[in-house]
Amino acid sequence: MHNISADDASQANRRWWNSDADAYHEAHPEYLQSFFWCPEMLAEAEAHLLGDLKDKRVLEIGCGSGPCSSWIAETFPSATVIGFDISADMVRRSSGTFPALLADVHRIPLAANSMDVAFSAFGAFPFIPDLTVALREVARVLRSGGTLVIAANHPMRWIFEDFPDERGLIATNSYFEQHYVESDEHGELQYAEFQHTMADWINAFHAAGFSIEGMTEPTWPEDLTTTWGQWSPLRGKIFPGTVIFQARLSEQLPPSPHQHRLQPPGAQ
Repeated sequence: MHNISADDASQANRRWWNSDADAYHEAHPEYLQSFFWCPEMLAEAEAHLLGDLKDKRVLEIGCGSGPCSSWIAETFPSATVIGFDISADMVRRSSGTFPALLADVHRIPLAANSMDVAFSAFGAFPFIPDLTVALREVARVLRSGGTLVIAANHPMRWIFEDFPDERGLIATNSYFEQHYVESDEHGELQYAEFQHTMADWINAFHAAGFSIEGMTEPTWPEDLTTTWGQWSPLRGKIFPGTVIFQARLSEQLPPSPHQHRLQPPGAQ
């Protein structure tokens, strides 16, 4: 299956996350009890990647049931926190400490220039085909100079099979392969995940008007023994599973997406 549209991917992944909501919460109770950026259990309380959110308007992209937004609402009572997700079954599980909206990152139901900070902890971005389109919509709702922090699966993780043990240490997939999909017996799309290379990320931030101010590749804590799907202590000690981008929205208009594009080796 090629040329998967954003709408097709959203519809498939909405069904997937609705059906998987119960199993997801049963499998990851520790992760969902507070604001953790990634399976490496990097806590915002220790990392401070969002900074002081006092009196800020904060948007969570792909909030799921909202443990991160709930933590912000409780830690910074003067902040205005809004989250959204495509899955109704995930949103229904939110704590009620913040407004949780049912929405898609391609059509955020907020006014332009209305938010100070936006963030996503493994929400939305691995499941969309075009980073630039999504980031431009995020830029629309952020004020000039606003900040954006995104945690996502590390691009190099794509080349390995999704096993937590030794099978997951062998590179079998192309780094440049564009997507992984699952379809039913009738060919209907059931799940879609997209590879975004490091060049894809950098180019998309640039095209959407963001400047990358920092990047974190969390290491696996020595005392963390929990295995989460393909994330495991064995693999985490060898290569990164997560990348976190810290970016700021420029006050200048973004350049054409065709300018200054990074290319993969050998590209013309």
